[in-house]
Amino acid sequence: MRLAIIGAKGQVGWELQRRALALGHEVLAWDVAELDITQPAAVDQALATSGVQAVINAAAYTAVDRAEQEPERAFAVNRDGPAHLAFSCAQMNIPLLHISTDYVFDGSKSGPYTEDDPAAPLGVYGQSKWAGDQAVQRLLPQHLILRVSWVFGMEGQNFVKTILRLARERAELRVVVDQHGCPTYAGAIADILLNLVGRLREIETGNLWGTYHYCGAPATTWHGFASAIVEQARHYEPLKADKVMAITTAEYPTPAARPVNSVLDGSRLTDRFGIHPSAWQSDLSTLLSALYER
Repeated sequence: MRLAIIGAKGQVGWELQRRALALGHEVLAWDVAELDITQPAAVDQALATSGVQAVINAAAYTAVDRAEQEPERAFAVNRDGPAHLAFSCAQMNIPLLHISTDYVFDGSKSGPYTEDDPAAPLGVYGQSKWAGDQAVQRLLPQHLILRVSWVFGMEGQNFVKTILRLARERAELRVVVDQHGCPTYAGAIADILLNLVGRLREIETGNLWGTYHYCGAPATTWHGFASAIVEQARHYEPLKADKVMAITTAEYPTPAARPVNSVLDGSRLTDRFGIHPSAWQSDLSTLLSALYER
């Protein structure tokens, strides 16, 4: 299949590109230098001349704190960009697979969030992503929105790389323990999206378009995730950090508020497609092995 991958240099985009090629897909890999999705004319022209059979949008403005100072840019990328893609895809009858986030929720629910729970984003990043979800839903029936959480991978900046850097520099790490979520490997997200691409005929026939949740298992905290990173990394190198201290959100203020509960319920994806959560600790081991082999 001929695929367009938008945001090809990001965490998920990079994994999508190499895995799609390995599966034999013909890939047009576009990052912002090749296609600025905030420009509708550019999107129309690129897709009209591409000959692609499906589009996967992995592009996003993901600087959660900086978004509070740059709301126009965040909304341009996270709301307007998906809207332009959805409109063009609708004109050409091309399905769109779009990545969204747990930050569309406010985190006040006591259990995992389902796709039917009301969105109530706390900050600009979540608000802009929710607006993008709504645009895709409104403009294009043939869409799959995959909401994910706490993404980590080989490319780009992420929590794993930050903890590794700090563990080399500091004897003690202080990490928030009262925010709960599910670390999710970019490679697993890419595999799921490509699985769904391979089942587009089934999705069309069964009218299985819509929004789905996916995250790694089991749920943990940022402190639990950091502790696992340090523990596994010690097998590869000596680290200065000998203690990972648990602190509260109040002890680590940030410009943007974070949901205290980012756990997503992925049972709809399991029930409809037989796709089960990946074990994040195993995925972390895979990632660290790859990082240390670089």
